[in-house]
Amino acid sequence: MPYQHNKGFIFGTVYNITYQSDKNLEKEIIRELDKVDASLSPFNEKSIISKINRNEEAVVDNYFYDVFNLAMQISEDTNGAFDITVAPIVNAWGFGFKSGSSPTNQYIDSLKQFIGYKKVRINKDKHVVKQDERIMLDCSAIAKGYGSDVVARLFNAKGIKNYMIEIGGEIVASGLSDKRLPWKIGITKPSEDSLGTSNELQTILNITDCAMATSGNYRNFYYKNGKRYAHTIDPRTGYPIQHNILSATVIAKSCAQADAYATSFMVLGLEEAKKILERHPQLLAYLIYTNKDNEYEVWHSPALKIDE
Repeated sequence: MPYQHNKGFIFGTVYNITYQSDKNLEKEIIRELDKVDASLSPFNEKSIISKINRNEEAVVDNYFYDVFNLAMQISEDTNGAFDITVAPIVNAWGFGFKSGSSPTNQYIDSLKQFIGYKKVRINKDKHVVKQDERIMLDCSAIAKGYGSDVVARLFNAKGIKNYMIEIGGEIVASGLSDKRLPWKIGITKPSEDSLGTSNELQTILNITDCAMATSGNYRNFYYKNGKRYAHTIDPRTGYPIQHNILSATVIAKSCAQADAYATSFMVLGLEEAKKILERHPQLLAYLIYTNKDNEYEVWHSPALKIDE
């Protein structure tokens, strides 16, 4: 049976989907992804999340409900390192990074009044209840992974066994590639290449029947007093993190889970990430970090199969 290849643009990013099927299912794939977009995309003015952010009447659908509940579980598990309310502070720093100026402590404190995953919930009528109407939700660190999971659900329902779904670097792989081998997925080597044109690979992972997501800052950092700081904001403090992980790749059963934990590990740093991995043996990770001499080092879960 032939393998089909679909690629295009969704959620502000590129998708590449390969699957073994007699039929080209691109229309059905797009229909599923459009449903996720209509629920969770902040770029879509008519989406449920956009209405919630404007404090308009909006009943959440199953997509929103799934992602919101998973986000809350991971926020709880990571002690708030993952937080879908953090966007206003990320934006405040983002503008500052570009102009070389940082937001004032007073401004960060003022924003922190309406940041925090415990300040928002879904009630029994399927409405989002906010403690403060200025709270903004942003699921971008979990929604692309969830989109990959939704396409995987479609394939599974159709009995398709061999596929690889990639949306903006968030991947679900099942069965074998058209070469009759496990899917080979590259992890990009960190480089100080702000244009993102260098794609030298650090390693290649052989993965199948699992999901994988990478969160990385090695193309997005700044120097201050000779130290390198990643453009990752800690939702708990409102300030950029100051530790050494440059790239976190997580392998999990679902891509939404992998996506959210990869983001969390960037915030938590190496030692805290390892503690979470100990608690969750079903999660595997490949972490690239800098040592005391500013050289790249790698730590990975012992169970990970790697092509060196």
